Amino acid sequence: MLEGRWKLVILFHLFGGQVLRFSDLERAIPGISQKMLIQQLRQMEKDGIVSRIVHHQVPPKVEYCLTQWGQALCPALDALLTWAAQREAMDGGNPAAAVRN
Repeated sequence: MLEGRWKLVILFHLFGGQVLRFSDLERAIPGISQKMLIQQLRQMEKDGIVSRIVHHQVPPKVEYCLTQWGQALCPALDALLTWAAQREAMDGGNPAAAVRN
C-alpha cells in the first residue's frame, strides 16, 4: 500500500489536513515526473488513502487530500519523522555512521 519511492513523500505533503492541487504537489516534490505523480495518486486513491476532489470549472481544478483512513496514518508518520530526526541527531547526519552502528 505504501511501497515505492514517492508515496510517503506525497503523504508527508498532505499530512495534517493539507488540501493541495496537482500542480502544488508537482512543485513540492522535486524529481517526480508528472506521469509518476499521477500513477501514485491514482493508486493511493484506489487504496483509500487519498481523496481526489474535482471542481467542475474553467480551468479545471483538481485537489487532493488524505481520507479518514489516510489521516489515521498521521500518528505513525509523525512517529517516523520523530525517529528519523532523533537518529540523524545521534549520528550527526552521517548515513555511514548509521550503517556502522
